[in-house]
Amino acid sequence: MQGVKERKLGEVVGVEDRGGPGDIDSRCPEDGLPLDDFTEGLIFCEDPQQDHQLQSFSDDGFLDNVRFDALSPYVEACLEEIAKLVETPTGIQDTGVPNNEENHPNATTSAELLKSFGSYFKLLNGDKIVEPTSESISVKEPTTGLSTEEIMRVAGKRFIQSYSQTVDVTPMLGNPFNLSLAGLSSGEIEAIELAGMLLASVEKVSNQEYKSATKLLSQCDRLSSSTGNPVQRVVYYFSNALHEKINRESMGSGKELLFDIPKVIETPHSATLAYYKDVPFTQVGQVAAIQVIVENMARAKRVHIIDIGIKCRMPWTLLIQALASQKECPLESLSLSVVVTYSSQMEDVGKRLMRFAETMNLPLSFMIVKMSDTFELKEDQFEIDAEEIVAVFSEFFMWTMIPQPDHLDSIMKMIRKFNPCVMVIIEVESNLNAPDYVSRFIEALFFYSAYFDALGVYMEKDGQSRLFIESLLSQGINSVVAAEGEERKARYVKIDVWRAFLSRFEMEEKKLSMSSLYQSYLVVKKFACGESCTLDMNGNSLIIGWKGTPIHSLSVWKFL
Repeated sequence: MQGVKERKLGEVVGVEDRGGPGDIDSRCPEDGLPLDDFTEGLIFCEDPQQDHQLQSFSDDGFLDNVRFDALSPYVEACLEEIAKLVETPTGIQDTGVPNNEENHPNATTSAELLKSFGSYFKLLNGDKIVEPTSESISVKEPTTGLSTEEIMRVAGKRFIQSYSQTVDVTPMLGNPFNLSLAGLSSGEIEAIELAGMLLASVEKVSNQEYKSATKLLSQCDRLSSSTGNPVQRVVYYFSNALHEKINRESMGSGKELLFDIPKVIETPHSATLAYYKDVPFTQVGQVAAIQVIVENMARAKRVHIIDIGIKCRMPWTLLIQALASQKECPLESLSLSVVVTYSSQMEDVGKRLMRFAETMNLPLSFMIVKMSDTFELKEDQFEIDAEEIVAVFSEFFMWTMIPQPDHLDSIMKMIRKFNPCVMVIIEVESNLNAPDYVSRFIEALFFYSAYFDALGVYMEKDGQSRLFIESLLSQGINSVVAAEGEERKARYVKIDVWRAFLSRFEMEEKKLSMSSLYQSYLVVKKFACGESCTLDMNGNSLIIGWKGTPIHSLSVWKFL
């Protein structure tokens, strides 16, 4: 078995470990999650007639009888069922390419800018909720009534209505905008009023009416909390960010804004591991990504996978098992190169992966490529053999390079030299890079409202993991709301922007197979309230959302 190779600026450090199968525990080697917790029900293709048993990494053998062959009889039998899913609310829906929102940089008031977001304020159509079952991951908070994002949309619609009636918002906070709230609970009405105050605050901030904004924000502070319901939590963090913006603009001073998101999600942490396990978004994308890679490697004898920024603990054990189980074209060797910036625990990951690959009788070479600057990445650091077929996986990495477009160009030019057979990209699907402030604020408000709503469903209300994740998300909120210039690091963009960027490198977007889409559906089905985790198509890309609000995108690319 080959050793783990760690490289930094051309320096190669070899680490040998020849532990046998007996040294393997029953936990996922990449992230410490139990395999049965992380992947239970995430079956690519289950073949009851399979004539061989795979030796499983898990003690309970739950991965036995699992195949990843995209052309297996089971998948062919599923195609008719998949086609039906496309036509039902619980399946894959084609939303088409979203309309481009108009920018109004010269508008006289932010209320006019809010009007340009009229489509955002349309109430959701009320998808059905899947009741929890014994096989589903449990729900932590009630899911009846308006969601967090729906509360924000109602508040936004009422806010727009107030301006169309030329009504001053401040004296109407007790009964805002004279619009009927009949049929809503008292809690929902209070939440709508609270969200209305937040929107009124950002309107004042955008017009540099800091005194009025501060008065409104003091009310938001009084009624919100980092430990309250999802609406109160969202308002709490957005209010804090607006306070910081006021301090910076009116007094010329402010605190340093932390932005540790890339570092935290790359380094194993109990809270992030709990998030990956309990919240569906990451699992949905990763399982579909593995299916894509397996399909494109079906006839390869020597495979080299490059993971650019191993950020969300990709369950590579599943890929290893899938490739090792191929019958028609047995794999001779597998190389896995991971590009990391912060994590110091990749050596242990590599050792465990190689021990797992040994149980599959698959030679695995695990290489660590450390970088402190993307310009330092060179083609020869990856030691790609001429006979190897290359695939590239990038998860939540490219957005970190948006503030440094020359660095991103450098990475893409290097990847092109590898001539990968496929590049799978998972990114945040939200337009938080708009130059206009209010547009950016509204987009962020809806995006994070949907995110906090999902956390409320799947994580304990007072759990430390949830509080940690939400405090981490607040760094993104601060970056969008309070920061400007180089300090504004959370610059997420949508798939259309990535399409325009990748086209510069002569890359073609490939269609996701029906098998990949079906794997995504199986993961969603595993969770209680699974129908709230929506799967839509934007062109050839899979959009993973929460109650219709896009959260992540998955796209597949090939160089022409």
